[in-house]
Amino acid sequence: MMKKAFKFEVRDEKKIRVIVDTDAACEADDPFAIAHALLSPKLIVEGITAEHFAKTDSVQRSFEEIRTITEAMGMNVPIFLGEEGALDEQASGNSQAVEFIIEQALKEENHPLYILAMGAITNVAAAFRKCPEIIKRVTVVWIGTHGTRYGTVPFREFNAGNDVKAANEVLQSGARIWLIPSYVYTTMHIGLAEIQNRIYPYGEIGRHLFENMVSYNMTDEAAWTQGESWSLGDSPAVGVVLEPNCGSFTECPAPHVNEDTSYSYPEGTNSIRVYTSINSRFIIEDFISKLQILFG
Repeated sequence: MMKKAFKFEVRDEKKIRVIVDTDAACEADDPFAIAHALLSPKLIVEGITAEHFAKTDSVQRSFEEIRTITEAMGMNVPIFLGEEGALDEQASGNSQAVEFIIEQALKEENHPLYILAMGAITNVAAAFRKCPEIIKRVTVVWIGTHGTRYGTVPFREFNAGNDVKAANEVLQSGARIWLIPSYVYTTMHIGLAEIQNRIYPYGEIGRHLFENMVSYNMTDEAAWTQGESWSLGDSPAVGVVLEPNCGSFTECPAPHVNEDTSYSYPEGTNSIRVYTSINSRFIIEDFISKLQILFG
């Protein structure tokens, strides 16, 4: 449970509403981003939607991990089950998450709505399909794709690859999109020793974040890591809404994602914001400071 409070406030007109859309049980980085969003007074977290990661029961597993995080933080935040799988495969468009996204986007509010998408973006695409009216009413911040830097792909990008159709429908929708591609989100380096030293001691949530990371780090799914470090790849979605200039970005045509997650550029595509770098230390230090203040 939180023991303390911040000695500063955020002016109401600077606050924003957010929905966190996350495949929280897929890897060990999503929980850090979720916790960061919940700790940030600028962000009015309306709810958290569980995203699939192309495995059986993955959306239910994400839901359970989100609940573990909110309980560890002593926070009562609405959580919603998302689509069971990719568009036109297992996705019905009738999930709790889709209905919630539509409901929040249609609200007449003074605070703008941002969707922080940290997974396959199926829930967002399904909501856009079901209610196109909301497309111009939200800003989508997505951790996904290889962006515009690579002509050939260094690897199959996970989030886009889990639902290529959803990726393209969102990218080509005309919505306001802030894209954080692989060559940016993979620069969010942190050592396990730093997590043990600066995060683990702070509350039940600190313990959970560390123990979950250490456990996942020893699995075969973490074979791509270097052993004692990690990339908190989902945290930039929180960082850029707290401070949009905490990285460099450019406005460019939205790419079309091919099946191998390489890309092409169809004519007449809409313009989106693509981050080309990120201030990883600003994001990590902001999270750790908030955690230590509130759970110290």
